[in-house]
Amino acid sequence: QVQLVESGGGLVQAGGSLRLSCAASGRTFSSYQMGWFCQAPGKEREFVAAMGSTGITTRYADSVKGRFTISRDSAKITLYLQMNSLKPEDTAAYYCAARRKTTTLSTSKTEYDYWGQGTQVTVSS
Repeated sequence: QVQLVESGGGLVQAGGSLRLSCAASGRTFSSYQMGWFCQAPGKEREFVAAMGSTGITTRYADSVKGRFTISRDSAKITLYLQMNSLKPEDTAAYYCAARRKTTTLSTSKTEYDYWGQGTQVTVSS
């Protein structure tokens, strides 16, 4: 069992930056594939970024490539999402997720096993 708690969301102007954190419980954090997803009001939860269990492989949604960076600190059992050059369309609740199976790097929300409660990011124009 893994428990995930996100933090770092807030209100920022367009062009600004935020860093989201996801604190994980459990000593098996390093064996999980981790991901970030976002959900705007009235929309489906969408893939943002994912990182493999070793921290080597990453994938990003096309909309955030070059602006967002996913990273993990196994010593602190924490996942991060550095968000730069934020746009109003990035406004959403952001969720971190963990996946036990690590054979492929998944972008599908249905393949993740554990979820945090979310943190709100609002980007004003």
